[in-house]
Amino acid sequence: MIDRIEIFITALSERLQRIFSSGAYDTGPADSLLGKHVLVKIHADGVTGIAQVRPISPGHFVADTAPSVFSAIKEVYGPALLGKSIFDFESINAIFDNRLAGNPAARSVLDIALHDAAGKALKTPLYNLLGGCCQPRIPLEWSVSMADDVGVIIAEARRAVDEFGIKVLCLKMADRRGWRKDVENFAAMRKAVGDDIMIGVDPNTGWTLADALSAIEAIKPMGLGYIEQPIERRDLAGMAEIRRAANGVPVMADEGVFTLQDAHALAQARACDAYCIKLYKMGGLTNAKKIAAIGEAANIRVNCGGLAVQSQLDAAASAHFYASTPAARTMGAAEFTFGLNATAKDPLCPDSDFKIKDGHVDVPRGPGLGVTIDEALLKKNTLLHEVVSK
Repeated sequence: MIDRIEIFITALSERLQRIFSSGAYDTGPADSLLGKHVLVKIHADGVTGIAQVRPISPGHFVADTAPSVFSAIKEVYGPALLGKSIFDFESINAIFDNRLAGNPAARSVLDIALHDAAGKALKTPLYNLLGGCCQPRIPLEWSVSMADDVGVIIAEARRAVDEFGIKVLCLKMADRRGWRKDVENFAAMRKAVGDDIMIGVDPNTGWTLADALSAIEAIKPMGLGYIEQPIERRDLAGMAEIRRAANGVPVMADEGVFTLQDAHALAQARACDAYCIKLYKMGGLTNAKKIAAIGEAANIRVNCGGLAVQSQLDAAASAHFYASTPAARTMGAAEFTFGLNATAKDPLCPDSDFKIKDGHVDVPRGPGLGVTIDEALLKKNTLLHEVVSK
């Protein structure tokens, strides 16, 4: 039974600078708790489940912040878990629903820590709790930031391809100078990386419907891999219209799918070809698998990852989810590349075998998440710590 929960807010070694349709992301002051990781330890019957999440706030579509996640666990979710079994995933999920609405990042880190503890108790990798290992070697996607200078875009794309062997790139779009600039950026990147690299586009809801239809028509002849959340998240009719106009180019919902109800509504509207699964926005592995099941019933595939993922623990959770999903049910490649020490070292796990090899990563094979943090580094990088116990 769960007897103690520890909550930590931990430091970042380096922020991941990105420009979205909504503006510059991850530019906050170094001493602010906003944008930092939240790590949780769940202690139960001699095992300790560990997980970490990085709320993508401040941001344009996720409300969680590191302090709000910390507080939700300390004040509400944590006390409710004391005395529960680490295997009670469904009843604990129901407790989350009944005790405090929303707060998916707080729910996610607890849900993943429970799975890690269960895997350690059973001495088995986490993917075996999710359906087994369907994809032991996971293809990776690199998300390329917008920039005023197209040379910066090309340099990042070339680094992803040349240094890491990435075969799938996703170019941020909805440039403030208009959709024609987006088309120019795509053309330049296509010329730089060649025709063998898949390039998707992600306007992060920044296009109007008219922008989307015009841009897609112009980009398609250059080899458009997929389109991620081009317009406002609730405009299902517009998404469906874009999907029809794309005529075979997959359309992915990201900002538009947080909950089971969102997934069901998208399926009913025939508004997407794939759901972008980000554990921090869906409340963890338990809900993510249910959303994937809705997708399977509606012939909608899943993608997995999240730009905010900047730690080995966070990336490992996404890797286990992806590995447990048959290849026929996944689309493109996984977007947790920046949690694999690609742009900055994880301050809690700077050296590991969980890293990019020829554009892929192997799912960890150890018990639970299969990632071990350095406890001395955790102590060194802890900014805030609290213990929840009876």
